[in-house]
Amino acid sequence: MVDTTRIDSQIQNPHLDGDSFYWPGSNGTGILLIHGFRATSAEVRLLAQRLHLADYTVAGPLLNGHGTNVDHMIQSTHQDWYQSALDSYLMIRDRCSKVIVGGESMGGLLALQLASEFPEIAAVLAYAPALEVTSPLRFALPFAALLSRVIKQITLPEGPPSVVDDRWQGYYAYPARSASELYSLIKLVRSELPKIKQPLLVVQGRKDQLVTTSSANYLMESVGSKVKELVWFDHSEHCVLLDQELESVIETTL
Repeated sequence: MVDTTRIDSQIQNPHLDGDSFYWPGSNGTGILLIHGFRATSAEVRLLAQRLHLADYTVAGPLLNGHGTNVDHMIQSTHQDWYQSALDSYLMIRDRCSKVIVGGESMGGLLALQLASEFPEIAAVLAYAPALEVTSPLRFALPFAALLSRVIKQITLPEGPPSVVDDRWQGYYAYPARSASELYSLIKLVRSELPKIKQPLLVVQGRKDQLVTTSSANYLMESVGSKVKELVWFDHSEHCVLLDQELESVIETTL
């Protein structure tokens, strides 16, 4: 039996629905939305709901190691996270004539990885893709594997209260072992960017405290796509899919 008390004590906003979802639509196009590091599908659900109202088929996986407890996440790898995304992609591909993949932060990396592996993917939506993170995480990530032998988690400074606080679901902790896996994923995806040819939309908040503003520019310069657009949101922080400019982000996506 799962110890839900132990799980809830490790997860911010445990009352939110963060499970995997699949909502069939009628227009023949499927959209896969992938949540970020430590988070759950609650991170992409508000966008997903609006896309579904527009008759798209929408799916969002709960990535392996997420939404349960930190010990489970520590045991998972970036290959496990990709496998979760891949399973959802293959499922939605079998049901739709065209598929678009997208994700926020680490989910954006996984969407880009899928696009590099499957050229038939129609387009990519990258929300605050974590190709380059800010300090102090930027300096800690390359040493996260070594740090994980000494400490269990990395502590990041807390930001000011935000509308995101009540909308985001995920682990309070930042596991060092998992941060090492994130670093490996970042390096892998950066090497794959020239292979990506699909149309690309990149959405980035100007006030992002976790991903550098140069990350979006790097993606735009490195990707092989000829059709690409970068849209900035001046008042949004990292979780652009949950922040105060969400309505404008949805309109841009549609």
